[in-house]
Amino acid sequence: MHFEIQATCPDTGARAGLLHTAHGIVETPVFMPVGTQATVKGIAPRELLEDLDAQIVLANTYHLFLRPGHERIERLGGLHRFMAWPRAILTDSGGFQVFSLNAIRKVTEEGVVFHSHLNGDRHFFSPEGTVDIQLALGSDIQMALDECLSYPATHADALASMRRTVRWARAAYEHYLRRKKSQYSALFPIVQGSMFPDLRRACAEELLALDAPGYAIGGLSVGEPRDVSQEIAALTAPLLPKDRPRYVMGVGMPEELPRYVAHGVDMMDCVLPSRNARNGTLFTSQGKLSIKQARYIEDAGALDPECPCYTCRTFTRAYLRHLFQAHEILFSTLATLHNLRHFLDIMRQIRQAILLGNFSVWLASFEARHAVAE
Repeated sequence: MHFEIQATCPDTGARAGLLHTAHGIVETPVFMPVGTQATVKGIAPRELLEDLDAQIVLANTYHLFLRPGHERIERLGGLHRFMAWPRAILTDSGGFQVFSLNAIRKVTEEGVVFHSHLNGDRHFFSPEGTVDIQLALGSDIQMALDECLSYPATHADALASMRRTVRWARAAYEHYLRRKKSQYSALFPIVQGSMFPDLRRACAEELLALDAPGYAIGGLSVGEPRDVSQEIAALTAPLLPKDRPRYVMGVGMPEELPRYVAHGVDMMDCVLPSRNARNGTLFTSQGKLSIKQARYIEDAGALDPECPCYTCRTFTRAYLRHLFQAHEILFSTLATLHNLRHFLDIMRQIRQAILLGNFSVWLASFEARHAVAE
């Protein structure tokens, strides 16, 4: 894997780059649709390719480990073939899902013991084991196992967790270097430290010694105020190597995406576009829209007149509301298609603005429009 920076905004540090993977080039900054169980819910791979031009998707190690199993996916030709996705895939380590289990997991220095949410079976994730699982899946970018604390956390707990994350990252990376099958595969360690600047700095400094091909910022979107998320990203991103991709995990709302990029972030992901779509919340150029509201019963207008997606070109708000109220499966597909297009279009606009050298002007205009929409 290779990363090249094409342009940098001198005012903010926002970057436009090209991430070269075995399954194609990813233009950054990029938002990655989340395909938790080897599928972006409600969307076929053909739609991701042809309608959305998504260049990379995210899949979840925890869920695929439990069902259908990484060894089975490997026997079937790997994750790309299994889900019929020809472009890049990033897999997370499964750590966030395991730590969200709370009462049914136990952390040790060797890893995490947990019980499946499906049937209660006992399993164990170690730093080395999660590398093996992801190598079996065959993803282009893999994540090291980390400990993700909920918010708030005490400084003492965050310190112990951060140190454990560093130890696990070292073990994972050493194992990865022994086992990696291709020069195109990459393992990213994850910077933790809760919302404490000193711990974030210390964690980043320790992880830099690994000389990894990319780095992630984890532990955000865990219940903290949104402005705190931005502060931690703004603090941490510049601590990471300038010539490597920087990935903030699990963010964010549409209006937050440009601000993360302004901090020097290259990659983001979040379940919001698809999850909110299924629940009837659509993101538009005029702000959030709840399609369940009665005022849309006879609204013959497009969902978002400024959006060129298939949903907005073809269907009325009245029809979309009808589908939602009738619990029709088609609604989830059309709504998800639109929400993902909205997120991806924002990222494309950001990238173009950086390349043209007017990102600061674009950002000011974007934030002014968002303030009016709110």
